[in-house]
Amino acid sequence: MSDQKTTDISSIGEFGLIERIKETLGDERSGISKGIGDDAAVIDLGEKGSLIMSTDTLIEGIHFDLSYMPLKHLGYKSVVVSLSDIAAMNAVPQYLTVSIGLSSKFTVEAVEEFYRGVELACKNYEVSVVGGDTTASRSGLFINVTAIGISTKDTLTYRNDAKVKDVICVSGDLGGAYMGMHVLEREKKEFQANPDMQPDIEQFSYLVGRQLKPEARTDLIHSLSEIGIVPSSMIDISDGLASELMHLSTQSEKKFKVYEDKIPLAEETRSTCMDFGIDPTTAAMNGGEDYELLFTLGLEDFEKVKNHPDITAIGYVEEGAGPVLITRSGNNVPIKAQGWNHFPDQS
Repeated sequence: MSDQKTTDISSIGEFGLIERIKETLGDERSGISKGIGDDAAVIDLGEKGSLIMSTDTLIEGIHFDLSYMPLKHLGYKSVVVSLSDIAAMNAVPQYLTVSIGLSSKFTVEAVEEFYRGVELACKNYEVSVVGGDTTASRSGLFINVTAIGISTKDTLTYRNDAKVKDVICVSGDLGGAYMGMHVLEREKKEFQANPDMQPDIEQFSYLVGRQLKPEARTDLIHSLSEIGIVPSSMIDISDGLASELMHLSTQSEKKFKVYEDKIPLAEETRSTCMDFGIDPTTAAMNGGEDYELLFTLGLEDFEKVKNHPDITAIGYVEEGAGPVLITRSGNNVPIKAQGWNHFPDQS
């Protein structure tokens, strides 16, 4: 038996694991403008611009629950998750590959329903599926989507170029998808206890929609492009605002100051948080799956969008390190990433 010490993945977390993988793979080869560590990889195509690629995996029982996730919605969401990563690079997606692993419980009709959702997303976002793979799975459903885009080099946005005095902005509202999941989980438990009951989610339709059928903010990328704005840094909000602030702050080596009372929440999110006894700020900071955009703008660029109905300024960048939350009472609280944990401690 080997005496070599082993390390539980839960002890270093997802991002620690990514760093270990980067060390194992060694130096990147020529032609790679951005490899592991951003929302998408960027490959230099010379005069033709840059190729942007991102891949995401969704696994039944980990990322989705088919007891309340319709297959058509799942197909749609699977596409959106990857498109959002391309949008976070300030680029527009164009092509997809979709691969699935299927257990014997799935029928041909079920697979067709999943791909109807894929096709609807492709139509809405004007992208095309150009390949993929199908294989057997011992249990459940496994999905992998790779999104590809092409962009000019001077319009790409990374995570690491936020500047002092930049304004920190978010699109849309936050915490809705997280509360939608809470509603669905509650209804699932009640149905399991009483199979004759009918789910009562009509009053939560906005939140449930945010969870089951999110949208990638490619519309915002087009809007910024039309007025000539390139954010200084950007990321999509998939793991919660706190986690994404940590990424931008760390990679830009700046302090991000965010004001609690500026974080945008829909009224439905606030009221449902009260019903569940959850602090609304916690839902926004740690919930995840909103697929909105978090980005920084110089003061001149912010002046051009400050009245945009779907962009909210939540703070600013200054010298220093780490993200900080200014509470409603005026306290400065260091932000810690407490969003979605892909590798929880099972001990």
